[in-house]
Amino acid sequence: MSGRRARGPLQRVQRRSRELQAQVEALRAESAAPAPGQQKALSQRCMQLKKLVDENTNALHNLKKADEPAPVGNYNQRKEEEEKLLLKLSRQLQKLILVLDQDNVEHQKDPQIEDKNREEDESEDEEGSEEEDSEETDDEDEDKLLDDPNVKECIAVGNFDAQQEGDLTFTKGEVLLIHDKKADGWWVAENSKGERGLVPRTYLAVRNEDVDSQEQSEEHIEVVDETADGTEIMKRTDSHWSAVRRAITENDAVEVLATIGAVPAGFRLSTLFQLLEEGNQFRASYFLQPELTPSQLAFKDLVWNSEKNTIYPRPTRISLIVTLSSCKMIPLPGVSLQVLSRHVRLCLFDGNRVLSNIHTVRATWQPKNPQTWTFSPRVTGILPSLLDGDCFVRSNSLSSDIGILFELGITYIRNSTGERGELSCGWAFLKLFTSNGMPVPSKMYELLLNGGTPYERGVEVDPSISRRAGSGVFHQFITLKKQPVLAVKLRSLSAQSKDILNLLPETLIGSMCYIHLLIFYRQILGDALLKDRISKQSTDLICNPILATFPQLMDQPDLMDALRSAWADKERTLKRSEKRDREFLKSLFVLVYHDSVFPLLQSTFLPDYKWAEEESEALRWKVIADFLKKSQENDSALQYLLSSENTHKAFDISELAYDFLGEARKNNPEI
Repeated sequence: MSGRRARGPLQRVQRRSRELQAQVEALRAESAAPAPGQQKALSQRCMQLKKLVDENTNALHNLKKADEPAPVGNYNQRKEEEEKLLLKLSRQLQKLILVLDQDNVEHQKDPQIEDKNREEDESEDEEGSEEEDSEETDDEDEDKLLDDPNVKECIAVGNFDAQQEGDLTFTKGEVLLIHDKKADGWWVAENSKGERGLVPRTYLAVRNEDVDSQEQSEEHIEVVDETADGTEIMKRTDSHWSAVRRAITENDAVEVLATIGAVPAGFRLSTLFQLLEEGNQFRASYFLQPELTPSQLAFKDLVWNSEKNTIYPRPTRISLIVTLSSCKMIPLPGVSLQVLSRHVRLCLFDGNRVLSNIHTVRATWQPKNPQTWTFSPRVTGILPSLLDGDCFVRSNSLSSDIGILFELGITYIRNSTGERGELSCGWAFLKLFTSNGMPVPSKMYELLLNGGTPYERGVEVDPSISRRAGSGVFHQFITLKKQPVLAVKLRSLSAQSKDILNLLPETLIGSMCYIHLLIFYRQILGDALLKDRISKQSTDLICNPILATFPQLMDQPDLMDALRSAWADKERTLKRSEKRDREFLKSLFVLVYHDSVFPLLQSTFLPDYKWAEEESEALRWKVIADFLKKSQENDSALQYLLSSENTHKAFDISELAYDFLGEARKNNPEI
């Protein structure tokens, strides 16, 4: 007898939905580059697939919980999620049908197109000599057109394998979107998967939509018209349809939002948020770990000072404090979007690569003035660290182009579909060194925001502002005052501030309000790796709960706030002599850590941290506050840990064991 349990009605609908989802994705990919004359067939397939999606939706609506052969947990929620998926598929197909039907109309305008193409193919051999005569002139024209800043899409004429980190691998015939045409011939490009990197200009050609370009590639993305004589292909100027097509083929929701007027044309998907979502490479928890030298035999930024029995300070080329002041004239999204968070993400950037962790500061705003965002200049007491506008910035990068990239963003939910997303409302770049290598002065800077992504140039956040401007000087001045601006201040460091910052890793951006906690962690790290390790050649796991778990707090700011609060309470009870005793403070910090955030990390009552979810954030803080109160009343967390009322996740050795070789940042990315 088979042990497999029969599928229930809901599970069968879910399985069918997944099959339909795969078919829709395949059809969308095929429609992105349709073969000539295939639009009609694709449109028919699209309508047939939409019919199947609608049938599955009807089947879902007819389901009842009582029909299930076995109990199903969260039945209504699962059914609702399935309905959202099917609705999304139906809308995608509806839009695709519109685009394909529009293509059919365009191609039917000139019925002689196929005949002309066939005649051209048959006469290729006869015209070969004429092509050879004009080849040199064509190459020159091609080079000029390729370097035209308005030409954004190119086609690969050969295969290219990445030669070093930062290069983009591509194959012959692949279409690439060019974001920046650098003078050295290495351009910043993006492929259809959204992957970006440097590509050599010599491997690229202008994407032609005529018959000759089919020899290079059969991929066609933009809709084209042909003139009456069949000699020249012109791009369509119907921006609405091209925007909808890009939204479908690139699966980019922001294009749809801009098309329906929900956001300004200069808004984009957040570049820095996408980098954060890819892994831990750009998270503060990664940069907090010690960095190894190129030989991998020693630590580059963690060195022991035996005379003072602590780690050496590490002066760096860039060591400063930047204070976010305000953002003004930030365009509002439409009423169809509910804004969950307004914030600024910042990092070190050289115009091509992100050179540090990506740090986030949440903005506050008043309903009577929603276009102005403000930040807390200095977070103290119970104010969340997420609101701290005072940020330290450290780096030893020798890049002459290095600066701070600021990206303003909103996290939103679309009212009609429930879809969540993150948009960039503009970005600004503050270069930290002048052309002669001197640091820029410490002062207030008002930075005009750019639209698009940091790899685009000349894009306005809201082009409608410029279009409404008059030609007079006064009108131009008024228009300038309406442009979105970010105000930031670079602060010079006192000798004491420099000494404090020099105890941090060589590359890191974070909030000033918890810098003292990071220094405790670094000192404990130095003790474990440099002073107390039996042998420098030993790579054994180190039993230390703080080293094993502290970096997690960098990605969960409310837990960092819990540790700040617990330490502040303990610090208020100390005598002046105790505050000057570094070893005593370090041992006390260990006790406070064990009695505050360490038990919370493993508590089943604490929901997972989710960005910009108000309900989740409120619930987490209630659990944190209740625990801290009980821990303080009992003078430790021991009673809480032993209580039968509290449950914890199953024990994992990673809660206690610190694997420094596995966690350390390697200087050479190829190792």
